[in-house]
Amino acid sequence: MLAVALAEARKGHDEGGVPIGAVLAVDGRVAGSGRNRRVQEGSVIRHGETDALERAGRLRADAYRRATMYTTLSPCDMCAGAMLLYGIPRVVVGEHRTFLGAEDLLRARGVEVVVVDDEECRALMARFIDERPDVWHEDIGEP
Repeated sequence: MLAVALAEARKGHDEGGVPIGAVLAVDGRVAGSGRNRRVQEGSVIRHGETDALERAGRLRADAYRRATMYTTLSPCDMCAGAMLLYGIPRVVVGEHRTFLGAEDLLRARGVEVVVVDDEECRALMARFIDERPDVWHEDIGEP
């Protein structure tokens, strides 16, 4: 599943966007996959995780309780909040060295957080941050 999220991240980078991909898996199957589309769509909320949730469509509450969110980068406060709202019990993070998001919040609320520390996820983000620091800072809400 992380490979699918990474493929989404690469697509996002190729489109000129922030290279973060995500997959919402329910019972081991892809329910929705997505990528950060803030640049592509002029969106303020279309991060990888929220895009994966949107693309999964409406699901029954019990489906979220059996889900895992796979994301190439540590989830920000907004994306962590969406996971908490829907009761997603597990998140697999590709890497958190380029950006450490709300992992402690998720853990404090009982979410299992697994950090893979994938070198390809890290290299893709590091390259993007070097290439487009202005877009990166906008994405994470920093001046």
